[in-house]
Amino acid sequence: SGFAPPTQHVLEKSEVAPSKLNMKLKDVYEPLLSFFRPMTCHRKDEQTLIPCHVGEGLNTTECLKNKCCPSKTGHELKCYMPFKDNMQLTFRLLVLVAGGFLILGCLPFCCCACLQR
Repeated sequence: SGFAPPTQHVLEKSEVAPSKLNMKLKDVYEPLLSFFRPMTCHRKDEQTLIPCHVGEGLNTTECLKNKCCPSKTGHELKCYMPFKDNMQLTFRLLVLVAGGFLILGCLPFCCCACLQR
């Protein structure tokens, strides 16, 4: 009977833990996703505007809070979805790969220096 309350307490904590874990994973996942899927509001001539799903009639602040792009011209949509930025993605991947090669290139020298001591 003395062991029953701690078991119940552990079960209650394990029920709460998945929601906290999901929030922590979401906090880690979102910046990682935004790093590998950069978006921009700069539109090229051939790109069509897609209305933002949060609704019409939004002002600039509400549009930006919902991760949408505010329109600068009056005749287009007031709030539209951002576009993929392939140039930014290429640059980020290039820097990431170059950094990886730099680390892998320096690793043997660091290991040799540590082993000689």
